[in-house]
Amino acid sequence: MFTGLIEAICAVKTVSGGAGADAARLTIDLGELADGGKTGDSIAINGVCLTIAEVTGTLATFELSAETLTKSTLGKLRPSSRVNIERALKSGDRFGGHFVQGHIDGTATIKTINKQAQFADIWFQAGAELLDQMVVKGSVAVDGVSLTIASLGQGSFSTALIPQTLSKTTLGTAKIGDSVNIETDIIVKTIKKQLENILPKEQRLTEEKLKLLGF
Repeated sequence: MFTGLIEAICAVKTVSGGAGADAARLTIDLGELADGGKTGDSIAINGVCLTIAEVTGTLATFELSAETLTKSTLGKLRPSSRVNIERALKSGDRFGGHFVQGHIDGTATIKTINKQAQFADIWFQAGAELLDQMVVKGSVAVDGVSLTIASLGQGSFSTALIPQTLSKTTLGTAKIGDSVNIETDIIVKTIKKQLENILPKEQRLTEEKLKLLGF
């Protein structure tokens, strides 16, 4: 389990395999975050929960399955790529973001970036399957970063980023056209699933219906 509060931006050292491959190996320099790390530990890389397969000094190596390469953007990483890192939540830790599993639901593309002083509003183009699992003021993890959904549009959603988020995550250097990993809020997904089992099959669950039902 993760919170979506990024601990550090780290650099990819080596990549074998990648997009289109059946599997890949990814080595990342975790720096100070490698302290105490061991084989079997879970770490979120750009929001994707991966297991440490090997540790050598500050370098941690991860095995990527075909499913991970298909569902996420990790297959596009190259040596020197910068990634968001969050270690798994420890029992008793302060919980500051939202419940993030590290199980990516899909990817989205940055559509527009509107900067206002040290703040930024970013619009993401996404598929209907992802958007149907979002509600305004609900949570979403973008490349592992816990954000609040500001608006929902036709085929897109927006988030408002504060200076801290822009300076401490890779979203601060993101560009229009970049692909990002998306994990929608598990609470919204659970409610949606239960309501779909209750409502007549011909009725599509929408944000308006959720509001009418008190959510």
